[in-house]
Amino acid sequence: MEDIVLIIGAGPSGLAVAACLFLLSIPFVILEKEDCTASLWKKRAYNRLKLHLAKQFCELPHMPFPSNTPTYLPKDAFIRYMDAYASRFGINPIYDMHVESASYDEREEVWRTTARNTKTSEMSQYFGRFLVVATGENSVGYIPDIPGLDTFPGEVLHSSEYKSGLAYTGKSILVVGCGNSGMEIAYDLSSYATKTSISIRSPLHIVTKEMIYLGMVLLKYLPVYIVDFIVLILSKFKFGDLSQYGIVRPDKGPFMLKATTGRTAVIDVGTVEKIKAGDIQVEPSVLSINGNDIMFSNGTTHYFDVIVFATGYKSLANNWLKDDGHLLNEEGLPKERFPNHWKGKNGVYCAGLSKQGLAGISMDAKNIANDIAEMILRERRITK
Repeated sequence: MEDIVLIIGAGPSGLAVAACLFLLSIPFVILEKEDCTASLWKKRAYNRLKLHLAKQFCELPHMPFPSNTPTYLPKDAFIRYMDAYASRFGINPIYDMHVESASYDEREEVWRTTARNTKTSEMSQYFGRFLVVATGENSVGYIPDIPGLDTFPGEVLHSSEYKSGLAYTGKSILVVGCGNSGMEIAYDLSSYATKTSISIRSPLHIVTKEMIYLGMVLLKYLPVYIVDFIVLILSKFKFGDLSQYGIVRPDKGPFMLKATTGRTAVIDVGTVEKIKAGDIQVEPSVLSINGNDIMFSNGTTHYFDVIVFATGYKSLANNWLKDDGHLLNEEGLPKERFPNHWKGKNGVYCAGLSKQGLAGISMDAKNIANDIAEMILRERRITK
């Protein structure tokens, strides 16, 4: 019992850690608040979503994609892969368990976790020598507090609720947020004869998936500033000067920006062409809302029927993890920077919270499982 690992979350991070533990013959229990694995992918992803990185950068540990798998997987194919992954490594989460608190019992030297069954409201306790926070960076959708938002009479939804533009034909829609989700949702909406606008508040890099693939290969051999220089040259050649459309580039290159801030370059799916053609209007940041009228920071006001907030997510792990704030900050993300972020005190770890994508999840899972195995072996030697 004392060597059991409690894993909180059955998304890609939890599955990856579980598989690594399975191969080391270390027992584990996974608690998942939803009724399925990978709930973000199965329940909160829009229909046209594809993995933005080539498949070799998206594999979970110890199970490569089949050779006939397309280079860039659509959502449904990746879901099938994760289901097969769970089956292969005998991963059977306990579903519908919402963790209320997890604290370390110093006398017993175990993590005491209290969870509520979301269907019956019954409370249960679980004990483990180790605890892995694998609830992901995307626990709950974030919608900013914009003055007057409560006066908007139309539909307001987060990108996690968006599936397809088919339901919005003929409507005037504002997408707030210019990350990959926002730009792709804007593209999808404009394909269904909607009047589509996107609010872009911050500088961003726009690249193609081929540029990112090239950059990730080159990073194995070249310094990041040279790789950024090459990718920026290619981006300028492909897209030209986008500042006339309200899109400006950050000072840091795309890979340096990712490494230092976690902000990812936008991989274009055709949105830029639609912006240039006038099918998608670019607006600056939203200043305020008055009914259907939305005012922007440049002083203009436009009428909209629907607002889609592609403004990211928040991690809620710091709400239930009681470790005196050693592992996570107030945003529910690791206090330590990558690559030293994954380990806390008293056998607590986090996986998939470093903003390094699926490749970072694999690294975390292997590090955590190996560290737990070494700790168990060391403690057993001491007690002999």
